[in-house]
Amino acid sequence: MTHTQKRIAVRGKSIQFLAAATAISLMLAAGAASAKTVVKWLHLELDPTYLAKWEEIAKTYEEQHPDVDIQMQFLENEAFKAKLPTLLQSDDVPDFFFSWGGGVLKQQSETGALQDVTAVLDADGGKLRQAYSPASVNGLTFDGKVWAVPYKVGLVSFFYNKDHFAKAGVKAEDIKTWASFLEAVKKLKVAGIVPIAGGGGEKWPIHFYWSYLVMREGGQQVFDAAKKGEGEGFLDPAIIKAGEDLAELGKLEPFQPGYLGATWPQALGVFGDGKAAMILGFENTEANQRKNAGNGKGLAPENIGRFSFPAVEGGAGSVTDTLGGLNGWAVTKKASKEAIDFLAYLTNAENERAMAKAAMLLPVAVGADDGVTNPLLAQSARQLAASTWHQNYFDQDLGAAVGRVVNDVSVEIVSGQMTAEDAAQQIQDAFELEQ
Repeated sequence: MTHTQKRIAVRGKSIQFLAAATAISLMLAAGAASAKTVVKWLHLELDPTYLAKWEEIAKTYEEQHPDVDIQMQFLENEAFKAKLPTLLQSDDVPDFFFSWGGGVLKQQSETGALQDVTAVLDADGGKLRQAYSPASVNGLTFDGKVWAVPYKVGLVSFFYNKDHFAKAGVKAEDIKTWASFLEAVKKLKVAGIVPIAGGGGEKWPIHFYWSYLVMREGGQQVFDAAKKGEGEGFLDPAIIKAGEDLAELGKLEPFQPGYLGATWPQALGVFGDGKAAMILGFENTEANQRKNAGNGKGLAPENIGRFSFPAVEGGAGSVTDTLGGLNGWAVTKKASKEAIDFLAYLTNAENERAMAKAAMLLPVAVGADDGVTNPLLAQSARQLAASTWHQNYFDQDLGAAVGRVVNDVSVEIVSGQMTAEDAAQQIQDAFELEQ
C-alpha cells in the first residue's frame, strides 16, 4: 500500500469516527431534550398584560434551568371551578393551580390530591416561610399544615366615578356609615345616575355586600362562632340584621337595569362606560374596568376614586375590618421538585415587586411592597396594612356548598325575593348539612 493509499484509509476511518461521534452526540442531545421536566401551571387569568409578565418570568426561569419546560394552561373562571375536581383525578393533572384559599382549599386538601408544602416552607431554617408575610402563610394553613404557596392578597372596596359624584353633590369622604352610603345612593338617583354597577348573574359579586354587612354588624367574634357551629350560628341577630341592611339597599333599586342577569365583566363594563357611579370590587378594578369598557379605555384613572365599605352604626365590627382574597398556588400530589422550585421563584420578592409595579397584585413576598406604585392599589395596600381583621371571601371560606347558598341568598335578599330571616336559616341549614 502506497503512502497516499494509507492516508486515504486513515482519513476514511477518521470520517467514520467523526460521523459516529456526531450521531452519538445527536442522540444524547435528543435524549436530554426529551428528558426535560415539564411543569404544568393551571391558571384562569385573561388579562394579556398579566400573561405577558408571567411568560417573561417563566422564560427567565427556563433560561436559568434549561432542563425545565414551563407550560401555562388556561381555564375560564367558571369552567375552572367545574372541571378542577375531575382534572385533579385525571392523567393530565397540573403541577400547581390557582387557589382562593379558605374552605375550598381545605376541602381540596382533604381529597388527597394536594401536596402538603409545610416541609418545603420550613426547610433551611424556614427560609421560604420567612419570605412571605405571616398572615398569607397562616391563611393557607389548616390543622398545622400549609396547603399552598402564597401568591397575593386582595381587598374589596368601593370604586367611584368622580364626575358622577360631583354632579350629584356626593362627597366620598362623607360616606362613613351605612346610613350615609344609602343617602349617597338616593342623591345619585335624583341626579339621574345609576348608583351601582351590579353583577347579579354570577351572584358572588352581590355576596360582597352581605359579607361586609355581617362583618360590620357582628364583628369577627360572631362570624367565627357561626363557622364553628357555636352560639346561634348563622341565626345570630347580628347576621339577620345584616340581611335587613342589604334588603334596605335593595329597596332603593340601586343597580343598573338587568343587573340580575349581568356577569361580573359586564358590570365592570357598565362602570367603565360611565353608566353607573360606583362598583364594589377587587383591588384591580381600575385596570379591569378599562379592559371591559366598550371602547377598551374605560374611565381615566384620575376620574376614579375609592373608599372603604362603611361602618354600621351600633355594629360590633370596625371599618378597619377588611374583606378580600388570599390567593395561593396549590401544589398537587405528584408535582416535581422543579415545579416547587419554580413556584418559589415566581413568588420571590423580585418577581412579586415586578408584578406589583405592573398593577397585577398586592404582594405577599416580604420586601416587595415598594412595587405598588399605582395610586389606587397603593391606597388598598395602606388599608390592608391597617386592617384589624382580614377575612377571606365568605363563599370561599365557608366551602363550596355553603358558599353557593350565601351567594344565592345575597341576590334574593337584595332583589326582594327573600327575607333576611329565611336567608339566615338557609345558610344555617346548609352549614349543618356539611357537618
